[in-house]
Amino acid sequence: MCLWDEVLDFDATRIRLRAGNHRDPAHPLRSGDMLRAVHLCEYGAQAMAVHGGLRARASCGDAARAGMLVALRGVELHCARIDHLAGALECEAELLMEGEASQQYAFRIHHAGVLLAEGRAAVMLADAAAMPR
Repeated sequence: MCLWDEVLDFDATRIRLRAGNHRDPAHPLRSGDMLRAVHLCEYGAQAMAVHGGLRARASCGDAARAGMLVALRGVELHCARIDHLAGALECEAELLMEGEASQQYAFRIHHAGVLLAEGRAAVMLADAAAMPR
């Protein structure tokens, strides 16, 4: 499942993405005929993963190390649902801290200039020695 349709731009510490699939009745996270705002956390986590993949490809032409989302912090949802919103969602994610085995990002998701969700997420990265070459 890939939720983002397009990368608008990115650099070593930031990424901006766009998606319009939140209105799709067959959206994989939809339940009870609704897509709730809490699912924006998954959009934020996937923004981090896309950024990691682009950074890995740009720096060494390799695949990004696998990661596991281990924490969400300071998440604020400014709406209850998103399936009724016309137009695209946009996300900005920023790499805040990076260590050998972890990363922390902040994410903000907007619709038509209105902030829908924001928060921070921590990822534990797979051991680099265990990655296939």
